[in-house]
Amino acid sequence: QVQLVESGGGLVQPGGSLRLSCAASGIIFSNYAMGWYRQAPGKQRELVAAIPTAGMTNYADSVKGRFTISRDNAKNRVYLQMNSLKPEDTAVYYCNADQFYRRVVGGNPGGSWGQGTQVTVSS
Repeated sequence: QVQLVESGGGLVQPGGSLRLSCAASGIIFSNYAMGWYRQAPGKQRELVAAIPTAGMTNYADSVKGRFTISRDNAKNRVYLQMNSLKPEDTAVYYCNADQFYRRVVGGNPGGSWGQGTQVTVSS
């Protein structure tokens, strides 16, 4: 069963940057599509970015041009580089995995949700 541990969150001023990291274990990482999701207080969890085993990535419209998802199969990690952060990016960020990319993009990946990492954008 996939185990996912997110890290790299914190408090940052508007316009700043953060790099989130997600370590995966219990799976053959290179066989899995990965996604970053976020949940703000009082809102539903939403897809932020997704990366397949090979091919093009997907981004939420709200983060296009500011966030970049990448993966390192040798390290079993997926990253989310977040630039030009805005207060509305404040949320708990989670990663998840599934062998089927459509499930990752669709917001219902098969992995268990971890504790996430808090990102707060505030002056």
